[in-house]
Amino acid sequence: MAKNKIVLAYSGGLDTSVILTWLKETYDAEIITFTADIGQKDELDGLEEKALKTGASKVYIDDLRAEFAKDFIYPMFQSGALYEGQYLLGTSIARPLIAKRMVEIALAEGATAIAHGATGKGNDQVRFELTAAALTPNIEVIAPWRDEAFREAFPGRAEMIAYAEKHGIPVQASASKPYSTDRNLLHISFESGMLEDPWFDSSAADVEDMYVLSVSPEKAPDEAEYIELEFEGGNCVAINGESLSPLEVMEKLNEIGGKHGVGRVDMVENRFVGMKSRGVYETPGGSLLFTAHRKMESLTMDRDVMHLRDSLISKYSTLVYNGFWFAPERIAIQALVNESQKNVTGTVRLKLYKGNIMAAGLKSPVSLYNPHIATMEADPTQAYDQGDATGFIRLNALRLKVSSGVTGASGIN
Repeated sequence: MAKNKIVLAYSGGLDTSVILTWLKETYDAEIITFTADIGQKDELDGLEEKALKTGASKVYIDDLRAEFAKDFIYPMFQSGALYEGQYLLGTSIARPLIAKRMVEIALAEGATAIAHGATGKGNDQVRFELTAAALTPNIEVIAPWRDEAFREAFPGRAEMIAYAEKHGIPVQASASKPYSTDRNLLHISFESGMLEDPWFDSSAADVEDMYVLSVSPEKAPDEAEYIELEFEGGNCVAINGESLSPLEVMEKLNEIGGKHGVGRVDMVENRFVGMKSRGVYETPGGSLLFTAHRKMESLTMDRDVMHLRDSLISKYSTLVYNGFWFAPERIAIQALVNESQKNVTGTVRLKLYKGNIMAAGLKSPVSLYNPHIATMEADPTQAYDQGDATGFIRLNALRLKVSSGVTGASGIN
């Protein structure tokens, strides 16, 4: 009788390598591993061989970078999403894509379940499983870290290392990097280890080797660099006059931004599961794209449309952070966002210098800025009569005067 199949989200690290063998033993199942290439670079080297040696019956390593940039990063950036005012959602936005592909493989392979190595304290377990629920509601999800037997067997890393040695699992576990990382096309994150102390200085010179995508501002070039980003319909389509795909845009901006030390964030954030956590993020390309996009909107986007979209930023960001990418409310907000972006077209010039991103020029064929109307000099168009402001102010002040008369509160101490 054929064994059941389980598709495991596999990184090749200690946790998922141990989980692979544990699943195979515990469920007497055939384990198919899936790894999404979303920009991890050399972290993928040797992964197929390692998975097969560890006991996988089949290995998927799918290049999803282009889809990640076009269908996930770009739509999210059009929304202006920024979680808790700082986080550009680099890890959050990758999870629905990974989970989507994982359930697609499960269906194609006739698997009865999917599995992941996310811990019971983190956000990723929620993101993976909410995506699976939205796309394939009847599929079983196995989360070993929420399994009591698994936790009893592996109360710490020492037990996992011993298990790996016993089963001949090829893993490298080292204390040389006392923190965990997650890398993709949009960013790289660092957490746990010494970073669990919020007083620890993540910008200190002695931890500079932790960073991967960027130099410190102190080591950035002593001369500023100017770059131009061209937008069409809210999407960046060219850099310095060179037409690029979304994937190529992200790769190019990461290179430029990292060279100038931009995009580092150190924050304490609120996880969906209820606790606070400290994370350090490198998002050089994303920071450039976010800034340029916002500047382009300032020139081309109607005021009330912008304010309406902006009123939804917190909601949209929270939906992405919490794993509701495929929820109907996120899709509904995205429809409004897409409509708002139709005229976000033109060129933004940025000046980069030692960690700073400065606007250095805007132009657009559909600009809503009219210098003749905005001028402090005589208006040749006579589109605005300053005398009209008297009635405008009087009507807006009416309710304030009425309220003051009723409450007797003048607001003056």
